[in-house]
Amino acid sequence: MISMSVELKASVRDRVGKGAARELRRNGLVPAVIYGDKKAPLSIAVSYKDTFRKIHEGGFLSHVIEIDVDGEKHRVIPKDYQLEPVRDFLVHVDFLRVGKNATLTVEVPVHFENEEKSPGLKKGGVLNVVRHTVEVTCPADSIPEALTIDLTGFEVGDSIHISAVPLPANVKPTITDRDFTIATLAAPSALRSEGSAEEEASEEEAENGGEE
Repeated sequence: MISMSVELKASVRDRVGKGAARELRRNGLVPAVIYGDKKAPLSIAVSYKDTFRKIHEGGFLSHVIEIDVDGEKHRVIPKDYQLEPVRDFLVHVDFLRVGKNATLTVEVPVHFENEEKSPGLKKGGVLNVVRHTVEVTCPADSIPEALTIDLTGFEVGDSIHISAVPLPANVKPTITDRDFTIATLAAPSALRSEGSAEEEASEEEAENGGEE
């Protein structure tokens, strides 16, 4: 599934600095900048409410969006945002221009399906997610909403590697030197405890046998 374009309204900022930023926030706006694509940076102000909502909806940093700056459309991807550490309010947003035929590096969330079809999970196994997101390179127009992993058939002790994940065309993980792990199916804690007790008993028997 491909990410959809979302529009934000913005206006050009004539003033920069802490005082100007505080004034913007008092007026329900947040300072931002659009940069990249071999063009001069553009200082803008966007709606605090709309931007904050999109951040908390999820996937903010992996969606190409369209920003209308005083009637001029800019195709961008959010690259970073700063939150005030104490009160957790939005301080600033960075947007990267997305040129024609651009290739981007983004973090894509990992989703799991068919948990009820995993024998390991049916036995009480625990899905241990090693990576909740995977960094990939892909065309700007083909950013996946998520990487979906089918858990059908997985048993306790199995590991799920990136090679087992179906990737859309032209989507490639940035880690290429190894088949990294996405998740594992761990044994239930009760079984792990029993296994440890059995191992300890076996070790004691072996030690006692060696002494006789």
